[in-house]
Amino acid sequence: MEDRFREKQQKSYTLMRMTYDLTMAILILGMAVVLFFAEQFKIQQIIEADLGFRYMFGGICLLYGGFRLYRGVKRDY
Repeated sequence: MEDRFREKQQKSYTLMRMTYDLTMAILILGMAVVLFFAEQFKIQQIIEADLGFRYMFGGICLLYGGFRLYRGVKRDY
């Protein structure tokens, strides 16, 4: 009985972590897209930011979002 409860608890935790990782990956990758393509989206506050900062922070968001996506798909918790 205890084993089934622990197994169900572990499965629930894995599903929650996977959902969280995939959601965060989508948000962070979306932020990277907004930073890289601010001119096409005509977002004035981001266009006014320094171009080097935008590309550097966009690259960091792209890398970290990719990592979160990989971790969410891998599901090794």
